[in-house]
Amino acid sequence: MARQIGPVQARIEYTGITAVTAALRAMPLERAVRAGARLGGWAMNFDRPNRPIALKNLAIAFPEITPAARLAILRKMYRSWGRVLAEWTHLPELSRANIEHVVTYEGKENWDEAERRSNGRGILVLTGHYGNFELLPIAHSIYGYHLAIVRRPLRNPLVDAAVCAERIRHGNRLIERKAGGREMMRMLRQNWMIAIALDLDVRKGVFVDFFGMPACTSEGMARLSIATGAPVLPAFMVRQGDTIHHKIKILPAIYAEKTRNRQAAVREYTQRYTDTIEQMIREHPDHWNWIHRRWKTRPPGEPRFY
Repeated sequence: MARQIGPVQARIEYTGITAVTAALRAMPLERAVRAGARLGGWAMNFDRPNRPIALKNLAIAFPEITPAARLAILRKMYRSWGRVLAEWTHLPELSRANIEHVVTYEGKENWDEAERRSNGRGILVLTGHYGNFELLPIAHSIYGYHLAIVRRPLRNPLVDAAVCAERIRHGNRLIERKAGGREMMRMLRQNWMIAIALDLDVRKGVFVDFFGMPACTSEGMARLSIATGAPVLPAFMVRQGDTIHHKIKILPAIYAEKTRNRQAAVREYTQRYTDTIEQMIREHPDHWNWIHRRWKTRPPGEPRFY
């Protein structure tokens, strides 16, 4: 995890961000989202440090398409981020009275089935930095289903505080990723649903295949599921075209079985979770965060390439 920046830099960044978000907040939501998309496209032109990382990742994931096609995916990703920023400014307007105009469910029967089979042992929600991933737990909590969100602090502490305040507005809880295993166990015993984004590089984890290349991945979700019997339920936020409308796409749950070879089971289930994330990215490649150094940690003996 990158260290948080100092107070002066944090204030300068935060002032610039709040100026942009204030302008978007002053617009009606649909107009703000269109403006955010234009803003995202503009930002891509200036984000020169991250573009080579993203294009390297896209070449790993989609070697069969042309560089121009990869660049088009990246441009769509930046425009998607701009829409997410615009929607973020309007989150305080959401309530049970209007949430269905913005977010609905697809596959809700899978969630209901996982709750039934969990039998009070909680649910581990498998997700990623995909689509409007901030809206997913907030919308779900507005519908009346509170989540505990496993998180890493953002580099800017002022932005981090604002994001955390919004995440818990409707009753959600936050769990710090670092040394959070005991807290997650406790909350699963209380029948909480715990959302974990499993698409980040980690220094210590298990190497599984991700788009044909080994990627170091946290094994914590698999270990928790095996130890507690909590099902792992994949859920992702999918935007409907370029609109303000989203669906929380819920896939069938994955149920871990205890075996004598715990380490082999951990790797097997972590691979299944990663396959699910890859499947979702392939369906909507513009929804994922391509500038993340997902393959930064390499197996022993392999050089880094970022």
